[in-house]
Amino acid sequence: MYFSKKRGQFQMNIDYNNRLKRLRNNYQLTVTNEDTFEEVIKFKLTRLSVYIALSTFFISMVIITASLIVFTPLKYYLPGTGYGNIKQIKAFERLKIRTDSMQIALDQQKTFNEDIQKVLKGKIVNLDTSILKLPSTDNLDD
Repeated sequence: MYFSKKRGQFQMNIDYNNRLKRLRNNYQLTVTNEDTFEEVIKFKLTRLSVYIALSTFFISMVIITASLIVFTPLKYYLPGTGYGNIKQIKAFERLKIRTDSMQIALDQQKTFNEDIQKVLKGKIVNLDTSILKLPSTDNLDD
């Protein structure tokens, strides 16, 4: 890559053959034992082969993850997906409403039973309802 000046403008010239040569240069990766300095394994690599290997690994991981989500029950754990068709969605909403109303009824029944038990045990709290806290009329503007 180099710059050349042409009629008052800078133009960047890129040598694509140089890039291809660098992608195909051979490199050696050697794994050695630190204690004995013995070569355990030796690889001959190029930048292109490393790029292809990493791209293949990344694409295969994406495909495996997507297929696991689509073809297994894992899709039911994702929010907003996996509820099924429209009939199932409507049935789910009806069941949700019924469950909420049953929970409210259960809470009301529980407080009613607790109040009845208090009455039967004689633990009635007499509340004085004659004392009312009314707002003061001094601050009202007419």
